[in-house]
Amino acid sequence: MIVDSALYRKGERVPLPADGRDFAAMLAEAHQEHDFIWVGVTDPTEAELNAVAKAFGLHPLAVEDALNAHQRPKLDRYEGSLFLTLRTLWYVDADDAVETGEINIFLGAKYVVTVRHGEGSELHTRRIDLESDAKVLGHGPSAVVYTVCDRVVDDYELVAASLQADVDEVESSVFSPERTDDAVRIYKLKREVAEMRRAVIPLKEPIRQFAEAQVDNIDVEARPFFADVYDHLARTAEVIDGLDNLLTAAFQGHLARISVQQNEDMRKISAGVALAAVPTLIAGVYGMNFDHMPELRWQFGYAYAIGLMGVIVWALWLLFKKSGWL
Repeated sequence: MIVDSALYRKGERVPLPADGRDFAAMLAEAHQEHDFIWVGVTDPTEAELNAVAKAFGLHPLAVEDALNAHQRPKLDRYEGSLFLTLRTLWYVDADDAVETGEINIFLGAKYVVTVRHGEGSELHTRRIDLESDAKVLGHGPSAVVYTVCDRVVDDYELVAASLQADVDEVESSVFSPERTDDAVRIYKLKREVAEMRRAVIPLKEPIRQFAEAQVDNIDVEARPFFADVYDHLARTAEVIDGLDNLLTAAFQGHLARISVQQNEDMRKISAGVALAAVPTLIAGVYGMNFDHMPELRWQFGYAYAIGLMGVIVWALWLLFKKSGWL
């Protein structure tokens, strides 16, 4: 659906008598030097997106990508326009899951079209905030691109912070004195970190080009704003690398603890077998029923056998306890 569309002039929203979906009329009104139109679309139908594409002359390949979604973050250049794809992220803490959506931006000299898929990075409040800052909005379409990128990257930082909290929980669990089974959660978190990496890393190059004014249709004066977004994005990328390394170390530590625990179990089992084997051996010898055996007909033979079992078992128990096997 088309969420909102407006004409902006000198950093101010211009009220129009025409229908907000009459894009041809809106373009006709955008006749002054710094006028531009921002159209916001969410989960559009093919007919809705084709209507927008026809009005603004959007490239059919870019329209196809925006309609189908599930694109890799990228920046495509077409004659007189740009097409930018960003992956949106939000975190579901109950499931340790990073959910993804997508925002596509069509950028021309007189227009910006944002196409959002999924629940992440809602843009309506950012539009309201931007409309209250005429100085930033005065940069034209570049201000909209900056605002959208800034919102998406801010959400990346929130997701990274949530992942950091869960990774800290896993580390504490792995190295706690209690026996825990953390392998499944570690694998799941590594998969979510990889999902986040696929959204963050490819976006660094387009934002860097914006920050260095290497892209047409991006206002040179907007460079500091994009440089700030790039700084946040680079910081998030470093956090992702750190989380991935921590999870790898946690998994290796988990495996090492399992190996140690298995060795401890085997020592305890071996000690238990030894404690049981001694009385079994003595009882087996005295249960052979031979006629000629030492102490077989001795009055204290039974007590002697039981005492011998107890003394040896007690001595072995002390030995195993001292060595840490029990």
